[in-house]
This record gives sequence, C-alpha cells and structure tokens, in this order.
Amino acid sequence: MRDKRERFVSLAEKRVNKAIKDIRLIGNLSNKNNYEYEDSETQAIFRALEQEIKALRSRFNQSSKKDDFFKL
Repeated sequence: MRDKRERFVSLAEKRVNKAIKDIRLIGNLSNKNNYEYEDSETQAIFRALEQEIKALRSRFNQSSKKDDFFKL
C-alpha cells in the first residue's frame, strides 16, 4: 500500500510541476511586443484550460463517491 502512495506522490509532484511550467509558458504569449492575438483567442484558451480542470476535479471526486447511486 505504501508503494502506491509513494508512486502517487512522486508522479503528482512531477506532473503538477510540469503543468505549472507549461501554464506559465502559455502566459508568456500575453506579451504584445512578441505576439498579436484577439480577445476571442485568449478566451478560447481559458475555456479549454478551465474545461480540463473541471474534468480533472470530476475524476478525483468521482473516485471518492462510491455510494453515489440512485435511491428512492
């Protein structure tokens, strides 16, 4: 059981740090001296990232709700 925990912590740290780095790189695109973009394009980026975060939350919440069945 401890092995699963250690793997989770190790992978979570690596993957979350990579995701943070990649999000910061996306933030670099906001520099108008280097890039030209429309507001609608930035909104599309935010929507896509927010949808993925929502799906991620759902996956973690779903696994913890084992008794979430229909009842009368």
